[in-house]
Amino acid sequence: MWPASPVRVPPDLPTNPKADSALAQRIRVLIADDHAVLRAGLRLLINAQPDMEMVGEAADGIQTVSRARDLNCDVVILDLIMPGASGTSIIEELTRLDPRPRILVLTGLDDPASERSALEAGASGYILKTAGDGDLLAAIRIVHRGGTLVNPPRPGDEARGQSPAGGPSRRLSPREAEVLRLLAQGQTNQEAANHLGLSVKTIETHRKRLSGKLGLKTRAELFRFAVEVGLLEGDAAQPRDDS
Repeated sequence: MWPASPVRVPPDLPTNPKADSALAQRIRVLIADDHAVLRAGLRLLINAQPDMEMVGEAADGIQTVSRARDLNCDVVILDLIMPGASGTSIIEELTRLDPRPRILVLTGLDDPASERSALEAGASGYILKTAGDGDLLAAIRIVHRGGTLVNPPRPGDEARGQSPAGGPSRRLSPREAEVLRLLAQGQTNQEAANHLGLSVKTIETHRKRLSGKLGLKTRAELFRFAVEVGLLEGDAAQPRDDS
């Protein structure tokens, strides 16, 4: 293997303020899971995103809390079952940090009791390891912006219109919640498609599904619902006329 050559930058090379700003605003993610293969896969996925970076990883509860404190991360992706401490106790310790990271549980435990315990302890999101890459990335962005997300829906949630965890947003997938947030912010279908790297037709399909699930027709109704369930926390968004 050839030795790496140092990269030399001319002192008069112009800088790119927009690029520097984008790098500074990346979501700093810590992965906490005792499976090295899963951590490696998530590292590749997250570091491939222009608005995220994996700043560290942990394989047990003690490492998770200490590294979250030392690395000043924005989001902790946390498995509930790891050596050293219970998942809920790790969440409670993380919520005492200052600044406090947002906590997204990524687990194989598909049961209401574990989900409820995690949310009551202070987690902002709960998603299963069977979720797709796009759903996980959308969930990271949602919890980072102050939203709360739980996935997937359970039998009976659709009929009741809400979940034991507390709200109609429970019926939305992470991707649907992200589309809802963008539309509620006032983005057009084209703008939302560009933001998520999707086609306009796909955004229109998501919007029809949102209308069907939630019974919301206008953009103002979408905006009010997104505010109610916390998808716009921290955003200075205002509803735009429907388009």
